[in-house]
Amino acid sequence: MTTAAEREAVPSQFAAQLRRWRTARHVSQFELALRAGTTQRHLSFVEQGRSRPGRTLVVRLAESLELSLRERNALLLTAGYAPVYPESRLEDTALEPVRAALEQIMRGHLPYPAVIAQPYGELVAANSAFEVLTHGAAPELLQAPVNLLRLAVHPKGMAPRVENLSQWGQHIVENLRARALRHPDPRLEAFVAELQGYLPAYRPGPEHIGFAVPLRLRLLEDNLQLVTTLTSFATAADVTLSELHLEAFLPADDETARILQQRHADRS
Repeated sequence: MTTAAEREAVPSQFAAQLRRWRTARHVSQFELALRAGTTQRHLSFVEQGRSRPGRTLVVRLAESLELSLRERNALLLTAGYAPVYPESRLEDTALEPVRAALEQIMRGHLPYPAVIAQPYGELVAANSAFEVLTHGAAPELLQAPVNLLRLAVHPKGMAPRVENLSQWGQHIVENLRARALRHPDPRLEAFVAELQGYLPAYRPGPEHIGFAVPLRLRLLEDNLQLVTTLTSFATAADVTLSELHLEAFLPADDETARILQQRHADRS
């Protein structure tokens, strides 16, 4: 049973979190009130801890601030409500149809590499062409849980084979920094610092057009050029599923396509 003091603390805890998220998203009270279907006056009272919002309003505010499902659950808890979004384990029966579908997608992407990862690059599954990326990597980097981003830039991972390591690695780091801005997490900040420490300095020249460049990867006597696509589960209602993404590597030129097709034929 909660005490009176605990019940009184709930609005102020929620108010502090709501102000933090609204400030981080650079959204005014007026704009957030419009998005969430409430009045600026009521929202002002909520942010001052003078009014306790209903669960539906908390969910609308979280959606309007574009919080992840995990962050929405956390916001609900600060408002004194139970989480509304389930968090299944990957091996749960409920996710079996999703796992089967993802495995089929990865097989269908052969002869090109495809992986499924959790936030911060933790590997969940990969197709057989994944060996193109792991070739020559130190065994300790391939022990579960494998981190794809660390593997990509670590000097005992892919890094010695990446021809454009400074630019490709900075592409990875900048994407993580962008995520850290929208979804602050001390663990992520520490991980970004670790990855940055593996990379050589990169100073963009006058013709720099961004970090969205093909990965140039040596593979024995061959040189591959790969581009990537990311697929996420934007409409997922389960926390675990919403945090997964599928990364598929595609050949950026005919020679890369030929090499990967031949390697797949040799494995079959």
